[in-house]
Formats: sequence, C-alpha cells, structure tokens
Amino acid sequence: MSDDEHATMRSLRFHRYGQWSDVLRLEEAPVPQPGANQIRVRVRACALNPMDWVLCLGVMPGPLPGGVGLDVSGTVDAVGEGVTNVRVGDRVFGVPDYMSYSTAGAADQVVLAVWELVPEGLDFVEAAALPMAVETAVRSLDLLGLSAGQTILINGGGTMVGFAAVQIALMRGAHAITTAGRTFAERLRDLGAKVTSYGDGMVDRVREIAGGAPDLVFHTALVPGVLPDLIRIVDGDADRVMSITDFDEEGLGVRTTGREAGLIPRYDALARYAQLAAEGRFTIPIAHTFPIHEWRTGFELSHGGRAHGKLVLLPVGD
Repeated sequence: MSDDEHATMRSLRFHRYGQWSDVLRLEEAPVPQPGANQIRVRVRACALNPMDWVLCLGVMPGPLPGGVGLDVSGTVDAVGEGVTNVRVGDRVFGVPDYMSYSTAGAADQVVLAVWELVPEGLDFVEAAALPMAVETAVRSLDLLGLSAGQTILINGGGTMVGFAAVQIALMRGAHAITTAGRTFAERLRDLGAKVTSYGDGMVDRVREIAGGAPDLVFHTALVPGVLPDLIRIVDGDADRVMSITDFDEEGLGVRTTGREAGLIPRYDALARYAQLAAEGRFTIPIAHTFPIHEWRTGFELSHGGRAHGKLVLLPVGD
C-alpha cells in the first residue's frame, strides 16, 4: 500500500442518518483512491444544495459513513485506469461518486464520477455552481418537451435551478414567465423573462401575462401547497406541470423530475453551459463563499431558505 493510501484529509461526513445539524461533522477521513474511469480532484470549491440535507436524512441510502457536496471544482491530482481526457493538474468541475465512497465534495479531495474541463475565463467558484442546477434544469425542460415559441411558467426563478431554467428556456426560443421575490426579480427581467410575485392572485397574474394558459409549468420553488394553483394555470392539465420540489403526495397527477420513467442524467449539457458561462452568456448567482471550517453557517443559510444564490465552501487555503 502506498503512502497516498494511508493519507487523511478533512471531510464533512455523517455516520448515521438524521437532520444535518445533528449528524454532520468535519473530521479526518481517508483520502479516496480513484477507480477505473475515475479521477481524483483537490477541491477548490464545493457548492451546497438542498440535496445535501436529503443525503443526511437517508432518503438515498448508501454505505455509512457518507459525505455531502455534489457540485465540485478543483485540480486533478490522480487519474484512474482508462482515463485519457484529462491529466494531473487540469482544472475540472463535476459530480462526485458519492454513492461509492465514504466522502463527497465537501472535503479536501474527492473522486469524481462525471467531469468536464473548466474553460478559460471561468473561475473555480463559478464552475462549482453549475452541475446540479444545469443538469436538473436541462433534464426537466427536456422531459416537459419545451420548444421554441412555447410559453412556460417557471415557478421559482430565484432558486438556482429556476434561474438556470429561465436562461435555458429563453435560449431555446421560448417565452419565459417566472415568479420571484425582490432579490432576483430585476435580474430575471434583464435576462428577458416576464416576472411576477408569489402569493395571492398569482394564477390570474400569470394568465394575464401569458394571454391565457401557458403551455407548460416548471415548479422549482420550496413553497408548499402551490400545486393546485399551478394546475389551474394550465387549465387543469396536470401533465403539463413538472416539479422538482413537491412530489405530489396528494395524487394530483403532476409529473416529477426525479420519478420520470427512463431517467437519464443530462451531464452531457455541462460543457456547453460552462463555455457559455465563461463567455458571460449564462450565470448562476453566487451568494456567499465560506472556508470549510465555517460549513455550519453555510448550511444554516441554505436550510433556512435565506441563501439568495449559491453558497460555496472553499477547502483550499482554509
């Protein structure tokens, strides 16, 4: 066994399932070793997502201990057998193999299952903000069948998936209406979206903007109990509504991104939107960055719904 295989690093991990505030710990863990067709990265930035709380709760159970952090950027420091498209020292971003290892992206080093090169003009923080927001937005809009000329309501333009979806819909030639609070309303208007507020009267406001029922609805906001209104907006046709945050426990017939048949992640879209971001034509807003030892502050902001953009941990230099 090499010295590298005895090395340890810092990692945010949980040894049992529960609320993140009860189970997560920053601790020493073995440095992971990349397998065939994998790479290991020295983490420069790791963006937080609601999925991190879900992992802690055991909704997607795997071997314990487990790690958090599913959006990562950094420099390659080891390559597994069969890897030919990157080499040690390359700047990459991507998605950890979090189900096979006891650590994930909120760590000093991580093994990636999916990666792309960081294009010139894009920094590590901007790159780390992309994977989950881009993949989820692209996959959801594709499942909905959005095409040029259609009108879509994106409920939750201030979420990062929603912010990405507005830009992607507009790039596809669709007409985008979105709900948003004051934090992002003007930025979304500047992108070309029609923006209205949440709350009472939303159904009528959206239908007035659309000149009737929009063709499709994409629900990304962490707002409970809104599905009946979203169905009303499209004349009662629940099949035209896709949700990533409300899994239709009432059986209203709404489609959910994570439960669609033949689910195929859209990681193939990452390189394109990274290049667009490097060119200033696509963006995911960054709210705050934190050294990794301040991880609890980041999680409190994320879980409290007060992030107002991506929250990013910075392990290197901490």
